[in-house]
This record gives sequence, structure tokens and C-alpha cells, in this order.
Amino acid sequence: MTVCNVSLQVIPLVPEEEIYPIVDKVIDLIDASGVKYTVGPTETTMEGNLEELLELVKKAQEICAEAGAERILSVVKIDYSTRGVTINEKVGKYQN
Repeated sequence: MTVCNVSLQVIPLVPEEEIYPIVDKVIDLIDASGVKYTVGPTETTMEGNLEELLELVKKAQEICAEAGAERILSVVKIDYSTRGVTINEKVGKYQN
């Protein structure tokens, strides 16, 4: 099973004070999934099997909708290599 990275940014179109609580629910979903992930200032990067990560992207949309967003803008980036690719190999040297 090839390991890849998927970065996800969700922007639920809701009143400004509701954005972060909804984003927190998406991060809780990712955390509960057990995949390795890193939260950044504008997106969360996950590491794992592509199919599993894309399912999390789908569920993130549903969480936003269930929380009251009638529309959700999402940016998804996929870094896939047949040899596999990890978060650590890309940014490990920068971690404290």
C-alpha cells in the first residue's frame, strides 16, 4: 500500500465566528481517523493510503454541511509517488 500526502483546506461559507469551530470539527475527524497529520495555518496535511485520505476529504465536506454551511470551498493537494512519500521526508528537518 503506497503512502501519500493529501493536504486539505476547508472554508465553510458561514458567518465568520462559526468558521473556526467548524474547522475544528474537521480536524477532530482527521485526528479520530488515526492517520498521521500536521495542522498548518491554512491547511492540514495528512499521510496515508490515498483512498482512505480521499474518504476523509469527503467526510470533511459532510461535517461542514451538517454544521450549517450551505456551501464549502475546499482546496485539496495530493502528493503521490509510486515509491511512497511521507510528511517527515519533506519537512522533518524543520521540526523542533
